Amino acid sequence: MSVRMIDAALLKKMFLAGVKNLEAKKEWINELNVFPVPDGDTGTNMTLTILSAAREVTALGDNPSMEDLAKAISSGSLRGARGNSGVILSQLFRGFTKEIKYVEKIDTMILANALKRAAETAYKAVMKPKEGTILTVAKGMADKAQELSEKEEDLERFIRKVIEHGDFVLSQTPEMLPVLKQAGVVDSGGQGLMQILRGALDGFLGKEIQVDDIIKVPPKKTDDAVVIDRSQIETADIKFGYCTEFIIMTEQPFTEYDEMAFKSFLESIGDSIVCVADEDVVKVHVHTNHPGQAIERALTYGALSKMKIDNMREEHQERLIKDAEKIAQQQKEQEAKKTRKPVGFIAVSVGDGLAEIFKGLGVDYLIEGGQTMNPSTEDVLNAVDKVNADVIYIFPNNKNIILAAEQAKSLVKEKELIVIPSKTIPQGITAMIHFVSEKSAQENTAAMMEEMQHVKTSQITYAVRDTTIDGVEIHKDDIMAVGDNGILAAGTELNQTAFEAAKAMINEESELVSIYYGADITEEEAQSLADQIVEKNPLVEVEVNEGGQPVYYYIMSVE
Repeated sequence: MSVRMIDAALLKKMFLAGVKNLEAKKEWINELNVFPVPDGDTGTNMTLTILSAAREVTALGDNPSMEDLAKAISSGSLRGARGNSGVILSQLFRGFTKEIKYVEKIDTMILANALKRAAETAYKAVMKPKEGTILTVAKGMADKAQELSEKEEDLERFIRKVIEHGDFVLSQTPEMLPVLKQAGVVDSGGQGLMQILRGALDGFLGKEIQVDDIIKVPPKKTDDAVVIDRSQIETADIKFGYCTEFIIMTEQPFTEYDEMAFKSFLESIGDSIVCVADEDVVKVHVHTNHPGQAIERALTYGALSKMKIDNMREEHQERLIKDAEKIAQQQKEQEAKKTRKPVGFIAVSVGDGLAEIFKGLGVDYLIEGGQTMNPSTEDVLNAVDKVNADVIYIFPNNKNIILAAEQAKSLVKEKELIVIPSKTIPQGITAMIHFVSEKSAQENTAAMMEEMQHVKTSQITYAVRDTTIDGVEIHKDDIMAVGDNGILAAGTELNQTAFEAAKAMINEESELVSIYYGADITEEEAQSLADQIVEKNPLVEVEVNEGGQPVYYYIMSVE
């Protein structure tokens, strides 16, 4: 039977079905990242963005009005937008919902106009739109929809033909962006958009879609966070001090009698016992003061694997220290709220060492995030609320976070938010160093932007797949150095690859090399790299700093 109208209830089902399909495909979309780094995040960013909208949509009930549905989709995705792909997706929804907000039902003509407005709104949100991206796919479908709407009234045929054309445009994206062709992938954002529309078609066709398992309402945040006071708990109160876990690979049948006997033994030396047998594998967990005894008895049943012993008394002391620090920070923030400052600072960063560097430079609030988890527009707005200042500078420190910060800027009231478009951590540090309190906001912004231009950055990590980029052949698990404009070096030895990257960045005008070593690198390893750079470049000063960042072994900058 031909369907010629979509009402609000059906559109809601279609939207949630699109959410479900994107969520199911997000890891696959992540793997389409051009650079084979271990933190491809397009699928994750788009999913978190659309889930934010889905929570507001589900709260509307079964029969929302079109206006309420449009508002929920637009505002939810706008505030939840993460990364460039998420911000562009939120803008597509923003344009689409503006077109359908005041209608009761959608036909092919209205749907075509909504797709056109969606593409136009998204293009306007990007300062320098690139063809071969999600924007191109959206525009291609909008153009096709305009063409079809003049003669097609059946919505199923209309939607199928639009999706078919979208798939074709997506397949052409490697011809528009050479970097996609080199990597052998289509645009990941465009693929994400197509998965949303495929899911929406499923919803239109009446397929049952369950979304309760993926739409979880996050706990409500308050300014007055509750810190559990553990100071009255003495370490002496921890009766059994070692949390001991291991798996037994049994060499003979582990009978019910064996299980009872082993549990009885564990009860004699500890508590919090878990002993679960599954064929030739036994999972064991016990709190005890004698982990060696538990291990010795376990060895009588077979070989052990995945052994883990944690000192709970040490962990308790560490928790007490962290709680005390948290309380002190809360008190500091509460004091800061009492007096409004003329200028405040927010930076996006990850890693304890980098956090300390930014705090030392005067940053008021740090948003945890970066390559592996891009903060949302909502996260930026929450940070702005925490900084009691008239003018607030924000350093995104990642090119994939700049759009979310710009989107937050348009939503901030009663404060001026200035986005300094730092694409890397070193750029953000340099910009912050060159802030001068006596200068105007305009002068400081210009100075920061100018100084960032003199910073070259390289980030050293490992490859998650084979590929060829910029003429460099890269194999899975190779070490590679990603520079500002592409691959600087690749190899099998970490410090040698990092040294090659530094050599590619240093020239006769270079004065300072800064090395920020990650969570998996020791200070000695980082110093060895610094010594190697100094040996070949005696006129250049080299600084070594603990960054503590995950995923990237080193972040290096040359100025």
